[in-house]
Amino acid sequence: MSDYCQQKIAIGEELSPNQLQGLELVSLLSGGRDVVFAIDLTESVNLDDEARVRLKQIITDSLNKGDTVYIVPFSSQVNPTNPNINPLTEKDSIPFLNPQEDIERIIEKIPLKTNLNEKNTDIQLAEHFIYENLAQINQNRLCKNQPIKTQSVVWLTDAPLNTSAGITSEKWIETPPNSPYRDSSTPESQNRQNWINHLKTAENTRQLEGKNYNLTVIDLPATVQEFCTPAPGGKETCFVNKYIFDQLWLSTTILSVIILSLLGGGIFAIKYYLSLKTIWTLKIELPNDEDRLNASLKNKNSLSIGEDIECKGGEIRGYLKREGNKLFIEPTNTLPIIYRDRELRKKQLIEGNIIRLNCPYKDRDFYITIIVSKN
Repeated sequence: MSDYCQQKIAIGEELSPNQLQGLELVSLLSGGRDVVFAIDLTESVNLDDEARVRLKQIITDSLNKGDTVYIVPFSSQVNPTNPNINPLTEKDSIPFLNPQEDIERIIEKIPLKTNLNEKNTDIQLAEHFIYENLAQINQNRLCKNQPIKTQSVVWLTDAPLNTSAGITSEKWIETPPNSPYRDSSTPESQNRQNWINHLKTAENTRQLEGKNYNLTVIDLPATVQEFCTPAPGGKETCFVNKYIFDQLWLSTTILSVIILSLLGGGIFAIKYYLSLKTIWTLKIELPNDEDRLNASLKNKNSLSIGEDIECKGGEIRGYLKREGNKLFIEPTNTLPIIYRDRELRKKQLIEGNIIRLNCPYKDRDFYITIIVSKN
């Protein structure tokens, strides 16, 4: 593929619906768009304050973080052989990363003043140049195995857009007499028309009130050119399917991990929620084997040791508290509670499902065994 990447882009084969969906998914997962501001420099356009307002509105409200912006002024000088006039390459792009800073950078680079020396705009040449070079940018990404992007062109011009191949003076008088685009049969004119048809552009035009030019946005789907070539053994070698697989397998793997993690987390959350709703059953054994009590304990509830759980002394010594799936004893420090041979003075986490307490009274021990069933 590296040799192919050195060549100028040509229109490829028709893509299948599955390939188009795959390329769209690649662009969605990567995020960001290519946005071209194509500004007519001729005197007939004469951009004014309203144009500035609308351009700033587009830049401020519609550009998103991750977009890549290109500024392409055009006039009679627009020509692919003169990149200093119309840069449309990645190195001349403006990455839209920090809105507050980049908005001003973009506005400063947009030429809003007309050039009195410019006239005779060859609009079909400008269209051909922009659409073909936008296709080249995405094809370069394919060659480098980078995510492709959807693309848009914001046109500010009084010239007619998307006209059929060949353009007469009646349709657009400014096209230079020697322009190959005046003749519908020339290679240049045919190639421009083929790009417009192949890229499946969608147009949204707004004529500015009282102005002699339009603001038009042309949207292009994320696409690349497919070239399938026969290979030995009855096979063929192609670009797009392998590219889509290479782009999506890592994203799909990451997405699968995220989904599995969410599913695992969801199952855990459901189990945890259900466990909180489970009512615990307590079997309480007192020193006399015949004295056995059953009690229940809900989440965020408690049982008093001295009333709910009987012991000597006639006072509440503490509380057996359930907090979530944990069990605590919180002493009142009126009479002692001994747990694991130590008198409790502060709130204590209880470990295990069998709890043995000593509630001594008048120098005599009083043992309580509590068996907790959490199912």
